[in-house]
Formats: sequence, C-alpha cells, structure tokens
Amino acid sequence: MELEKVEYKSSDIQISQMKGGDGDFSYAKNSSWQKEVILKAMPLIQESINGLFCESIPECLKIADMGCSSGPTGYLPTWQVIEAIDSLCRSLNCKPPMLQVFLNDLPGNDFNTLFKRLPSFHERLKKEKGDEFGECTFIAAVPGSFYGRLFPNNSLSLIIASCSLIWLSQAPKGLISDTGVSLNKENIFITKTSPPSVHKAYLDQFESDFTAFLRSRQNELQVGGRVILTFVTDDTYHPCIYALLGLAINDLVSQGLIEESKLESFNMPVYMPRDEEIRLVIEREGSFDIHQLQIIFNENWVVSSSDSDTNKGKEVACFIRSIVEPLLVTHFGSALIDHIFHKFSVKVTEYLETEAGFLRIFAICLIKK
Repeated sequence: MELEKVEYKSSDIQISQMKGGDGDFSYAKNSSWQKEVILKAMPLIQESINGLFCESIPECLKIADMGCSSGPTGYLPTWQVIEAIDSLCRSLNCKPPMLQVFLNDLPGNDFNTLFKRLPSFHERLKKEKGDEFGECTFIAAVPGSFYGRLFPNNSLSLIIASCSLIWLSQAPKGLISDTGVSLNKENIFITKTSPPSVHKAYLDQFESDFTAFLRSRQNELQVGGRVILTFVTDDTYHPCIYALLGLAINDLVSQGLIEESKLESFNMPVYMPRDEEIRLVIEREGSFDIHQLQIIFNENWVVSSSDSDTNKGKEVACFIRSIVEPLLVTHFGSALIDHIFHKFSVKVTEYLETEAGFLRIFAICLIKK
C-alpha cells in the first residue's frame, strides 16, 4: 500500500483522553501496569542518553513525552531520563545539562491534575538529585495531537511515547458497507469473527497515522535524535480486552438498554500492531533507523497479588474504564456506564476462571538519519 501524506486538524481527532481527576475510576488511580511498562523501558532510555552524550554534553537537553496523560506516570518518563543523565554524569564527573521537558497530550487531557503534582516532583528532585537538577529542570505542557506538528524544526533530542500510538486519530473509515450495514457486526474492535476487510481498514488507518507521526517527528528532531516507543502488540492466542468489553455492551443491547444502531456505529479507535507492521511503516517513511526492537513486557492483565478472579475482574474493569470511559460516554451517554463496566467485570472474571490474560508489549528505539 502506498502511504499518502496526511495533514491532521484538531477537529479530526476523536476524544480518546484518559479519565481525569483522582476518583476511583480515574487514570491516576488505575495505571499500575503503565508504570511497569515505563520502568521496563529504562534500559533503552539509559542507552539513548549515553548515545546522545557520546560526543559532547549539550547545554540544554530538550525532550518530549507524547501521550503523557494525567496520572502518577505522567512524570515517570522524565524521572527515568533524569536517572539516566545523573548516572552518566556521575560516571564522567561532569555537570548535568539543563533539561527542558514538554508533556504532550490532547487538549482535553486533565493537565490540571497533572500539574498539581509538579511541586512534589520538584521537591523530590531537589531532595534526591540536588539543586543542579532541581533548579535546572523545566517542565511545560504542549496540548495537541502528536499526529501533527508540535515543535519547531530541529528542536528536540529525545521523544518518548509509551503505549500511546495504539490510539488512532479516528476509528477507521470503511467499516460500513454501501448498504449501511456494519462490517464489524456486534463487535467494537477486531475479533476472530471480524472479516478481512475490517482488519485491513484498521491496518490502513494505523499505517496512515504512524506515518504522519514519523514525518512530524522527523522535522522536530535534531539529526541523531532518538525516539523511544512502546506498543501493546497483537496477540492472536488470547482475546483482546476490548473484545470482552464488546460482549458486555452486546448484553445490554440484548436487554434493550442500548440501541443496536448505537453498537453498530461504534468502533474503538485502537490498533495493536505487530512488529513487522511497525518495521514496514518505518522503512517506507525512511527518516529513521531502527536501533533496537525488543519485547519488554509479557505479563498478566492484572498486576496485583489478588487470588480472587472476581477481584481481578474488577481490577481489570477499573483499569479499562480509566482509559475508555470518556470515549464511551461520548457515544453511548453516561447513564449506562456503570452497567457496562459491571457487565465487563463479570465477563473478565468468567474468562480468568479458565484462561490467563496477557499483555505483550514491545519497545523500539529509532534514530533520526
């Protein structure tokens, strides 16, 4: 497939920010596995900092965290970068550079909750790393879609995006037949019952979006700049969490609580690519070399130590709710959200009684040519 250049406007981007605030169903309270993913990407961050500093230490290192969201993980990639810089500068017995950090997410992201945590972040930074870091680390928000330009040319050295690029700019087009029938009938995501045309529509949308991401970053990064990405990848051996969420919504359709047309017109704007699909887009776009690509996370849906499948089902339901509630409210309304996630919790519990759900995540490091 020939990849076309796509220009994105803010009006093209669907509502796919995480649930804000600090309530029981907020992203801030339900992002444990995201934290684990970021921590497991630390070796790539350390290696990238070493590579960026191999010739000389810059006066100011400028980095961007794209898809930062609003929970406690919002500052974790920044902290990992600081740890890497601190380790390297100590080994070289040199002064660390100033650090300019740009936290990016969609304009609807809960930046207020994120920046309420900033004073405590700076307090910890001064306490653990000293004034050299505490007084020379500057953090700002940059709202906007990362599928378009966000920064001036050649202004960044490092970009990090943790599990955010699985979110498409929109649900794929072409999921409705010429006669108005849903091609992905009774599903909200790709499942085993989805026809090949649905798979192709999702892949086409991903390729278009990822190409737009790379082209924007190619302009914004300095030559030799690094991009560290993590992706939830397709796992054909286990049903996706969103397939179970689709079953829960179907139950409410069967009970007459949700109109069938509402279900038929809804598709999750999410795609979980395989590593070969990622490689193909990068090679076609042509601006980056693949430095490393490796599986970093292959663990259960549930990160707690709970032995109860019911408790695990509730935990998974809270985790997914913190991610998709704003999207579901926009399409289905708020009145049935509690019902949807109660049903979903039951579906997950039933599944975990006989199977183990896994999240498989790989990390990739790119270097701008």
